[in-house]
Amino acid sequence: MFVKTALLVIFILVTAGVGVYSRRRIHDINDFFLGSRKMGAWITAFAYGTSYFSAVVFVGYAGKFGWANGLSVVWIGIGNALIGCLLAWILLGRRTRIMTHKLNASTLPEFFAARYDSVGMKIVSAVVIFVFLVPYTASIYKGLGYMFESAFGLSFNTVILIMTALTGVYLILGGYVATALNDFIQGTIMVAGSLLMVAYILNHPDVGGLSGGISKLSAIDGSLTSLFGPAPERLGALVLLTSLGTWGLPQMLHKFYTIKDENAIKRGTVISTVFSLIIGGSAYFAGAFGRVMLNNEVPGNNMDTIVPVMLEKALPDALMGIMIVLMLSASMSTLSSLVLVSSSVISIDLIKGFIKPDIDNRKNMMLMRLFCFIFVVLSYFMAVWQNPTIDALMATSWGVISGMFIAPYLYGLLWKGTTRAGAWSGFATGFTVMAVGLAVELPKTGYDMSKVFVPGLGAIAMLASLIAVPVVSMVTKKYSEVHISRVFDSERTAA
Repeated sequence: MFVKTALLVIFILVTAGVGVYSRRRIHDINDFFLGSRKMGAWITAFAYGTSYFSAVVFVGYAGKFGWANGLSVVWIGIGNALIGCLLAWILLGRRTRIMTHKLNASTLPEFFAARYDSVGMKIVSAVVIFVFLVPYTASIYKGLGYMFESAFGLSFNTVILIMTALTGVYLILGGYVATALNDFIQGTIMVAGSLLMVAYILNHPDVGGLSGGISKLSAIDGSLTSLFGPAPERLGALVLLTSLGTWGLPQMLHKFYTIKDENAIKRGTVISTVFSLIIGGSAYFAGAFGRVMLNNEVPGNNMDTIVPVMLEKALPDALMGIMIVLMLSASMSTLSSLVLVSSSVISIDLIKGFIKPDIDNRKNMMLMRLFCFIFVVLSYFMAVWQNPTIDALMATSWGVISGMFIAPYLYGLLWKGTTRAGAWSGFATGFTVMAVGLAVELPKTGYDMSKVFVPGLGAIAMLASLIAVPVVSMVTKKYSEVHISRVFDSERTAA
């Protein structure tokens, strides 16, 4: 217990120290939210990767879906690396940096407003981001809660309260500069911890090495060691939502806004992909052996406790301390990104954009800090709501936000023919699919979110939106040449 506590205290002190150091570099809202758009390749790549993988992946997704899919769950990690990182950086990185800079867009709603010349789109997207990132944040608190409850014997609610307070203080103190610097430190811890986790789980007597673990897993159910597992369609939905879904998440796209130049993008593409392959691959690979280590019995009939119990069983006290720091590292980065983006849509997009356009940067930064606090409080209350599982909360957020935004954003960057009506159709289609899907499925489960396969709904929402936008755009009024030149010529000028 002493070692675990000591490592946790050291981590918190280092994190706070970076926050204090970074505070001196924050002079206005551009520094606080974008790091003055001067982030390098390693910093941005690690920021992207650590925002991608939180305690939700290790505790919620790896545990539950590793149990259900066996070794085929590793496809999710591969998809995250190749689609969620490599392809995202190639298709979106350069264009996002250039276009948002030239259009003076610091948030996703500002991009929508400038690209589609639509104030309404800015308002709607800002509200959606703030509302639906709350359950995303809550899912991360839940993941940390189960982990710390298992490791320290604290009550779930106590852990959630401590984590909420820590997140609020850390973020309000340092903004994006502190977040990015800590991401690099935290990412290094995550790489080391992930590899150690896999090694100790494989070498545990209950697993018996790679070949022994595969044999035992096959003995439980032969489909658990097949190429695509017992439910290929569900696996495909998970890969799609967690990989392609990142293309529409504002906290992920935000990283491309901050990177300093094209050389940094090229190097960041490689770094981010390798990082994702290690972290995602390790998490899902370890989760695949949950049935073997736990004798095919879910602890307390709660899927969210699978990985914490596995780690407690497999790791010595010192390494358990490292894993706790890993989970905290992964989650702190994601939390800070979520809270920053969510508070920005209120302070930048709504207050400065409409309510008080003449507000100075310093006052606006104070408001942003205030909304950071409000957001973490709302997330706390959602986190202590016991009904939804971690994966259901996260999948709901991904499904709604990515379902609505992925197509208008992607086509808006790449295709001059995307119309305002087409973009609105993407918003409407993504939201409608999620809303109707939940309305149909929830009554069947007695309104138990944990029994609804939300990732499937999210995947359908994204695909439907990706079809709707070009179809509607081809039959609706095009933008003037003046507008198209203003948006796309800015890229050529910058290039």
